[in-house]
Amino acid sequence: MAVLENKAAVVTGGSRGIGRAIVERLARDGARVVFNYARSDEAAAELVREAGGDVRAVRLDLAERGAAQRLMETAEEHLGALDILVNNAALSFSPTPLADTDEELFHQVMAVNLTSVFLTIRHAARHMRDGGRIVNLSTVNTVRPVPGIALYAASKGAVEQLTAVAAQELGPRGITVNTVSPGATDTDLLRDTNPADALETAAALTPLRRLGRPSDIADVVAFLTGPEGRWITAQNIRATGGLA
Repeated sequence: MAVLENKAAVVTGGSRGIGRAIVERLARDGARVVFNYARSDEAAAELVREAGGDVRAVRLDLAERGAAQRLMETAEEHLGALDILVNNAALSFSPTPLADTDEELFHQVMAVNLTSVFLTIRHAARHMRDGGRIVNLSTVNTVRPVPGIALYAASKGAVEQLTAVAAQELGPRGITVNTVSPGATDTDLLRDTNPADALETAAALTPLRRLGRPSDIADVVAFLTGPEGRWITAQNIRATGGLA
């Protein structure tokens, strides 16, 4: 029997990169999965075809008011229950100094990276079955700050605090809540927002001497959502190859 058979999972931002790898891994482990995506119709459809099992895509932009709640309600209509929540969706952008950052970008980043996480965790606190798993994706940059990413790092720092408090509140029900903080991971998003020399530098600074792969992060999430992760909660696991 697959380790996640009969488990119902929601993954935010699941069509590409790390999110896609997480959806693929959870489905391979037997979970029924609903994931959202904002724009990539072709990528989402391809994932549904290739993941196998019961995987469904929902087009919802988490920057829009009410989208996170609609996602959770839609997922539960399909799944009939909720056992696993993985908050992966994040709005990133080319590094921008604080002095040049406008207020609209602040609100967009916080809506996706923080508000949607708050709303999905709140829903899970009310509806997740006892013994469930919540995993929130953060970033190594909350402990390794670099110029130009203040909004991104701040949003993820807040997610780490939501994780810590939710773990205390939901622990009595056997629900674990953890953060996974990737280092530099080789995705289209990373390559679109960073010059090639920055990626080479990141790989050189990583003790394992390479960029992370989406599957590296998905494997950590799979451990936390599976039976072996039952005694781990309120933790921030830095899946960075030793970068920080």
